[in-house]
Amino acid sequence: MIPRCALLLLFLLPVISTLGISTPTRFDPSDVYVAMASSNIQEIDSALAELEKTSLPGKLAYEGAMLMKKSGLLSKPKEKLKVFKSGREKLETAIRDDSANVEYHFLRLIIQENAPKIVGYKKNIDADSKMVMASYYTLPSFLRQAIKDYSKTSKVLKTANF
Repeated sequence: MIPRCALLLLFLLPVISTLGISTPTRFDPSDVYVAMASSNIQEIDSALAELEKTSLPGKLAYEGAMLMKKSGLLSKPKEKLKVFKSGREKLETAIRDDSANVEYHFLRLIIQENAPKIVGYKKNIDADSKMVMASYYTLPSFLRQAIKDYSKTSKVLKTANF
């Protein structure tokens, strides 16, 4: 004999699946750093698409940073500038809304260190690097690893500091 709750579940499962209810995507923030380290526009677009399906608190900052990274891989100057400005607006909004979030400052540091001088996006390098170094040991392990990995090529964050 099958218990009533099992029968109910067997009946409701097909009904629920036809309603279009889906489970939320589990976006892993470390995916952002994999995409940021890549020079593959498809990988960045894929990460942006996955991020769009989530409601993470850092979503705006992640989108902003990835859009700015993507802009450097585009070929048309007008499109590069448009995508960069869009990303900068998102990242700066996220930082303005949560100025104590070290991860947002780290994302901005990555972009500032690698942005061309012509876009004029380099004024917070010193402050952001000091904040990242001062808070390093309080950060989640995935972020500490991303900082360590980035410090291998950074001019302001040195591996010896961590």
